[in-house]
Amino acid sequence: MELKTCTYESAQIFYRTTGAGKPLVLLHGFAEDGDVWKNQIEFLKDRFYLIIPDLPGSGRSAMINDMSMEGMADVIKELLDFELRKLLYQPVEEVCLAGHSMGGYISLAFAEKYPHRISSLGLVHSSAFADSEEKKANRSKSIDFVKKNGAFEFLKAVIVDLFSEKWAAANPGVIDRQIEKSKGFSDEAVIAYYQAMINRPDRTNLLKTIDKPVHFIIGEQDKAVPFEQSMQQCYLPNQAHIHILRNSAHMGMLEESEKVNRALWHLK
Repeated sequence: MELKTCTYESAQIFYRTTGAGKPLVLLHGFAEDGDVWKNQIEFLKDRFYLIIPDLPGSGRSAMINDMSMEGMADVIKELLDFELRKLLYQPVEEVCLAGHSMGGYISLAFAEKYPHRISSLGLVHSSAFADSEEKKANRSKSIDFVKKNGAFEFLKAVIVDLFSEKWAAANPGVIDRQIEKSKGFSDEAVIAYYQAMINRPDRTNLLKTIDKPVHFIIGEQDKAVPFEQSMQQCYLPNQAHIHILRNSAHMGMLEESEKVNRALWHLK
């Protein structure tokens, strides 16, 4: 695994690459960095050239001026142009793109802005629906909490709820590591992410019109993106592939890694 950087505007964006084959971009979610895909790398690297960034404001990457989903999609486009023009084996225009949770929101924004750049799309515990008014109100309350108490106090409570109770009880060390890593998030980044999620539009029409395969990876016990909502969007694309994780909540990459690996293997 090679750690690289590119510059977007004046911000340093870090990303990892490994493997060989068609490029597959994996976008992490809120309160994570690219290391959240660590259980997928060994399985996928013989089939794909993996490109795994730290999104702006996460991990080692700096924030950018436009922290909207569309703004972060532009970062991914710039990163791909920077990285893929260096590959010698062939010029690459299309990539497979998969995003977890907020990374899925960015993937949808990317697919809308740059449809010619993707050959397949993966939504991992993510949704094309906009936030409901209730969810927007709850996110606004969370922003107020972060302003008053700091990002870490907020994130350490949120992270536990992303896992199924049974899995969390059996893997406390993994939960503790995720919480420890969350100390690296600034208040500004967490607030910017929540504002971007509040403001993101409904993109179900994109799913209705996209002419590429869409893979849905869904946790049956997911509280952040409820199972019923996930299933409601699965019939929208012309080419839909549904992968249900019966024992996962919102973190299937860790909770049921092998099933997520097999699902991502089928992107093309």
